Amino acid sequence: MLTRVSEETIERAGLHKITSRVSDQDEYLARPDLGREISDATVTELREACIHAPDVQLVVCDGLSSTAVDANVGDLLPILIDGLEERGFTVGTPLFVEFGRVDVMDAIGEELEAEIVVNLIGERPGLNTAKSLSAYLVYGPERGKPTAKKSVISNIHPDGLPAIEAGAQIVELVATMHEQQGSGLDLE
Repeated sequence: MLTRVSEETIERAGLHKITSRVSDQDEYLARPDLGREISDATVTELREACIHAPDVQLVVCDGLSSTAVDANVGDLLPILIDGLEERGFTVGTPLFVEFGRVDVMDAIGEELEAEIVVNLIGERPGLNTAKSLSAYLVYGPERGKPTAKKSVISNIHPDGLPAIEAGAQIVELVATMHEQQGSGLDLE
């Protein structure tokens, strides 16, 4: 993570920007625990500025690849919002978390009392691309929820799983999670 997600990407996607407890990129790399949490000030901001108790809360985190967020979120987010709303889900205020880790979704979802949280996060650049995004999903978010209770759709990028297909898969998975009231290993 050498660059930051562009302000243009954040603005175009209509994301409300918040931060984790991390103060800079060096701390993000050295203290992953701080990237999983939000500050008291951010909790207050969420309560004042965001839709409370949505069916689905959408979160975007820079993660380890801002390039992945810049390359994919503009196409993927509208597909998700439209697909979820067509299925009758209420969608919370879409958020961007600077210096966010996967599990920050639990803190956000718990504070906003969301049924399901979808976290779109830039993945560590691999051998083929720095544009790979993953979607982590959790039913009944709460701090400390184990990874095994989360679902993931990965390899979202133009040469992998394209945004339109990823969006359809995520919406379908959200519907399944809602129906079965679980995620990760709790799904049949």
